[in-house]
Amino acid sequence: MTELSSERFALISVYDKTNIEHLARTLINSGYRLVSSSGTMRFLQGLGLDVLSVEDITRYPHMLGGRVKTIHPKIAGGILFRRDHPSDQDEVNLHGIPPIDVVVCNLYPFEETLKSGASLDELIEQIDIGGVTLLRAAAKNYKHVTVLCDPEDYIEAAEEIKEKGEVSLKSRERYAVKALCLTAQYDATISLALSQRLGLDSPMMTGISRLAVPLVKTRDLRYGENPYQRASLWLKATGEQPFQVTGGKELSYNNILDADAALRGISMLKGLCACVIIKHNNPCGAAIGKTLLQAFEGAVSCDPVSAFGGIVGFTEPVDKETAEALSNRFFEVVIAPGFDEEAANVLLERRKGLRLITVNLGWERWDSNPLLRDTSIGTLVQEDPIPTPPEKNAGTWYGVPRDDLWEDMAFAWRCAALAKSNAIAVVKDGRLIGIGAGFTNRVDAARFALTRSGNSSRGAVMASDAFFPFPDTVEVAHSHGIAAIIQPGGSVRDQEVISKALELGIPMFVGGHRTFRH
Repeated sequence: MTELSSERFALISVYDKTNIEHLARTLINSGYRLVSSSGTMRFLQGLGLDVLSVEDITRYPHMLGGRVKTIHPKIAGGILFRRDHPSDQDEVNLHGIPPIDVVVCNLYPFEETLKSGASLDELIEQIDIGGVTLLRAAAKNYKHVTVLCDPEDYIEAAEEIKEKGEVSLKSRERYAVKALCLTAQYDATISLALSQRLGLDSPMMTGISRLAVPLVKTRDLRYGENPYQRASLWLKATGEQPFQVTGGKELSYNNILDADAALRGISMLKGLCACVIIKHNNPCGAAIGKTLLQAFEGAVSCDPVSAFGGIVGFTEPVDKETAEALSNRFFEVVIAPGFDEEAANVLLERRKGLRLITVNLGWERWDSNPLLRDTSIGTLVQEDPIPTPPEKNAGTWYGVPRDDLWEDMAFAWRCAALAKSNAIAVVKDGRLIGIGAGFTNRVDAARFALTRSGNSSRGAVMASDAFFPFPDTVEVAHSHGIAAIIQPGGSVRDQEVISKALELGIPMFVGGHRTFRH
């Protein structure tokens, strides 16, 4: 086929055929010969276009049930040969390899098949081999070859070809990087999906020292934490978007951070009729109630000033009565398992900017996905499950056990576990009445929380997210009338702390599990 080397060829092999007709006709009108395989070839021929089959070039049939089509030296060689290397030119002429100047390819829908709940065997059949090879080869040789992997780029590329007869180097560079990003994300999706299906889904597992995280951008955000920072929201390609947003402005970077904290909070309180209010990634209010309205009012009463402009989370669908109360205050976001139709109408009519987020509390990213945090030193990866709540029989009481206060103690523990460290939570009658979060020492966190609690702290319970390094925090608790303390223990001075609690007559439960959140 030496006579073909003077012609220009465009290889088209696409699963998603969006915008392909316009590009294909432009290529033909600009002097390119089309080469394609199986489904794409039949589609193009159905449009009345003249198309060579891959078999016409390779002289090999499709093999192994279609698994082998484009993997052949005459295809790879046509893409990879360097037009400015005389030795490459000699070899393609010697072997009759046609020069492929344009590669248009997108991949088998592995991601969509995964989300459909397909079997492992079905997933494996959707692992594209030839397509990835075509894209990587064309991207590698971007100086001479145009690679198009996104139907959104076909029209733009067609216009360049129509005007100049080819795609500019600047555009080829951009398309090449895009193709390599696609293949990297595609492989990462496959590796993560198979590891989950095969029961190897923890990045901490022995023997795995490389972690690929497939991310897909879902939206650009107005800005990041501050207006000078650009930001966007990305989701794992192997998972579904866990929420639906109704009404209001676009979610901001800070909204999403706080909504994540609220989702964690209501997940920790699942099974209770509860409300949590988040401000700057910390709880500023939380309460349990017999009704959702009672829980909401209890949460607001903890710190009405900080609640202004906060993110509200509920463990149950929002009813009209609660919506009426919500609409009387300014909040950025309300997140819940659902909203009654009347409740949604009340909120959307009275608070035009309010975003309503519906989530499924059965979905919990913390159970299966690692938490990644970038630093200037490197990326930290850790498991991030919801911490197991304390149980009366799974820790040690010092002093007279206060079973009558246990529900408040368990609730206070959850509030402290949700807050940033060092954290102290003070609870009374199912309501958070004071929180000290993000302090650099624990005694200051306690002083702040107890001062916020005021006279209500007498007879209340106090929880700490980590051990007391000194007895001073117990002394502060006693001075404010705290009736019982729950903490994990683990300090070298545990005995001093416990002895001080016994001396002051404060029962203390030591659960053994720290819940730091930096």
